Amino acid sequence: MNLKYEKEKLKNGTRYVVGCDEVGRGSLAGPVVAAAIIFDLPVFKRIAGVRDSKLLTATKREFLDMMIKQHALAWAIGVVSEKQIDEINIHNATLLALKIAAEKILRLVPSETCLVCVDGKFLIPDFNTRQEAVVKGDNKVFSVAAASIVAKVHRDLLMTKLDKTYPHYGFVRHKGYGTLHHRQAIKRFGVSPVHRQTFCSHLV
Repeated sequence: MNLKYEKEKLKNGTRYVVGCDEVGRGSLAGPVVAAAIIFDLPVFKRIAGVRDSKLLTATKREFLDMMIKQHALAWAIGVVSEKQIDEINIHNATLLALKIAAEKILRLVPSETCLVCVDGKFLIPDFNTRQEAVVKGDNKVFSVAAASIVAKVHRDLLMTKLDKTYPHYGFVRHKGYGTLHHRQAIKRFGVSPVHRQTFCSHLV
């Protein structure tokens, strides 16, 4: 993936493109996680292999996660718990996770020099920095694809840790998503404290 989007924005006076993406939206358990990333584009050289995290193997994601973190000017994570998801719904929780991650980045650089690029069609609400939503941004915008990788690796690690506390559900295998094994485990053992109650009510 090239830096075409970022370079076009730099020509129009933007200093930093903040790429934002989230993972875990469709999971039955665990948090939704977002990442925000900026690169110092005038001196940055593209990292080969960066693309939508869903198109990468776990091994490749972990390698790229390390490379991205080494070469990014800054990166940040936003996490919204399963309890908050139940309270405010997954759509609002996703936007909140994106906002948390982006605001962490904007504490490090002047916000007036930034354009926040959000994957999808929804902008972050109650957000004062210039932003743009790009549908399938993780396939079009390098910074967004990088954010998708960092968010995915972070969330997978969280779910792997939860597997040790709740081994009956197989979180280490499916990361909380609704596989047949996971749905059968919910029917057998009920929902755990880290399941999204609003997502699982039809399974128990």
